[in-house]
Amino acid sequence: MVLAQLGSSISRALQQMSNATIIDEKVLNECLNEITRALLQADVQFKLVRDMQTNIKKIVNLDDLAAGHNKRRIIQQAIFNELCKMLDPGKPSFTPKKGKTSIVMFVGLQGSGKTTTCTKYAYYHQKKGWKPALVCADTFRAGAFDQLKQNATKAKIPFYGSYMESDPVKIAVEGVERFKKENCDLIIIDTSGRHKQEAALFEEMRQVSEATNPDLVIFVMDSSIGQAAFDQAQAFKQSVAVGAVIVTKMDGHAKGGGALSAVAATKSPVIFIGTGEHMDEFEVFDVKPFVSRLLGMGDWSGFMDKIHEVVPMDQQPELLQKLSEGNFTLRIMYEQFQNILKMGPIGQVFSMLPGFSAELMPKGHEKESQAKIKRYMTMMDSMTNEELDSSNPKLINESRIMRIARGSGRQVREVMEMFEEYKRLAKIWSKMKGLKIPKKGEMSALSRNMNAQHMSKVLPPQMLKQIGGMGGLQNLMKQMGSMGSAKEMMGMFGGGDK
Repeated sequence: MVLAQLGSSISRALQQMSNATIIDEKVLNECLNEITRALLQADVQFKLVRDMQTNIKKIVNLDDLAAGHNKRRIIQQAIFNELCKMLDPGKPSFTPKKGKTSIVMFVGLQGSGKTTTCTKYAYYHQKKGWKPALVCADTFRAGAFDQLKQNATKAKIPFYGSYMESDPVKIAVEGVERFKKENCDLIIIDTSGRHKQEAALFEEMRQVSEATNPDLVIFVMDSSIGQAAFDQAQAFKQSVAVGAVIVTKMDGHAKGGGALSAVAATKSPVIFIGTGEHMDEFEVFDVKPFVSRLLGMGDWSGFMDKIHEVVPMDQQPELLQKLSEGNFTLRIMYEQFQNILKMGPIGQVFSMLPGFSAELMPKGHEKESQAKIKRYMTMMDSMTNEELDSSNPKLINESRIMRIARGSGRQVREVMEMFEEYKRLAKIWSKMKGLKIPKKGEMSALSRNMNAQHMSKVLPPQMLKQIGGMGGLQNLMKQMGSMGSAKEMMGMFGGGDK
């Protein structure tokens, strides 16, 4: 996953700092140098990294901190806030309103996935009740209209373009006029891909923008672009009023730091991220949960939303009860495998929980993962109720493994591999023991009325111990008071209002 390496490097630096006996200037500098190195290796622009380091040193003045303050948490929160600041320019982008015609123009480099992203954006809003339409004003690339036509037909979205007309401005104006008459409330214009050096294409983009007067210009950026991201994004910003950024190809293995640079260059927020080629692999981007997951702090509210969204209402209390008890059986594993296709890769789900930053099931290998899950389920179909409901691994001996292999038509080593997977997941599940589960809708209320007593009830004992018990939690919340109260606190743990 893009930025996963950056997240693990920053988490490692924070962990090394946590292991230090005394937090002094030397430990802080070592931690910041490690984070600086990680950001530069991830292709984040040098000036942004330098500014971030300076800001953290200003916030965390170790000499001024009174005894008893939890320095680790203050440093961690400062790093969290600075990363959020990098990704959030502080001003929201234009939001289209249902029933009122909004024109959105997409701009970006060649090959950034602009045409696909236009359709994903339209499809996302169509599912939410908008009436979108697509206009292909890309006359520069051969096959651009064919691609948009194919995508739009598949998503059942009206489209407009021309094989004969070579003037993109004329096509854009005609398309917008036509769809206004048809009462479409979200008209999306796809423009030609361009490069920073292509003055003629930039002029064409300006003309399309002036002729159609879009409410929002979205810059589509490939996450693998690297150090060039800042200059490219700035060139677009100087030509048209970029109001938002969409980062594509987030399912790849690129470093992805350019995404941070693009936000800084355009001073516009990231609103969506593309996580795959398919129409529904498109996610709303929320800064705090994203940074929380990046640092291994988890996205608690995102995890709860996933459970409430995927697991049938009648099964929710039972699943949440099992989660808080920490007892993981093969039957629970079977039930969760049934939900996995709806929930997404299990690693993505568990990465929302504090302490699970590493993906348990790699992105980009879904087909292999799904085939493996089906194999495991076939093996579990050959097991007895006693075996499925037992949380004692010693119950499964050699003769039982041989019987399961014969019954499922699989090899013994595959059955043993399935049990290894079970043990690994059981270990993770056991860490959630004692977790108090808020009901749907309670998370936002909890974040509004949060105090140390409430917080201690929500956190697992293991995490509370890491903070330094009730005393450490109270100190932390006092320190956080000036930084945005309890809502900020929940954001740090991946919760809060979404």
